Amino acid sequence: MRSFKRWLARSLAAQAVMIFLLGVGVSALFRRGDHPVLWVIQGFFYAAIGVTCVAVRRRRASRAAGTDPRGLAELSRRIRHREVPSEPGERESMRRLVDDQLSLLERNRRWLPHWLGLMGLITAALLALGVATGSLAFPLVFAVAMICLCCWVVWMRRRALDRFHYMRAALREEHERVS
Repeated sequence: MRSFKRWLARSLAAQAVMIFLLGVGVSALFRRGDHPVLWVIQGFFYAAIGVTCVAVRRRRASRAAGTDPRGLAELSRRIRHREVPSEPGERESMRRLVDDQLSLLERNRRWLPHWLGLMGLITAALLALGVATGSLAFPLVFAVAMICLCCWVVWMRRRALDRFHYMRAALREEHERVS
């Protein structure tokens, strides 16, 4: 499983295949009456959008860190495992990556309440529509899924902040110890 996760983190083609398969599966689940060719077309569409977003994000982070995408995947793995590199060049790349990601999270912090509020409004409107029409099954499932999604986003953001702050402190400590 560990090698699969590492392969998935490094390979854009693997991510494209995963997005495609998920897109086809979701299309097949929610659009059972459509022809399977439409499921595949939608899967390609979702994969194209997803891979474009991942590639742009990966390229931006690679430029900020001053490394290639493979090196970026390794730096990200080290951040997740709280490993401080021993080589000065890798430490500098990691410091730049951590600073960039923390500044990005701080810039996006002000939009999180607006996004959460919008998701709450959409959920409330769908619940009200379900009450008005007398069909509450889908609105309740959607509400539970949206609550889970919002909690997951907040939790992942908090977890990322903790990891980046820890790594920033560890890199400063390592720099002071070496100097």
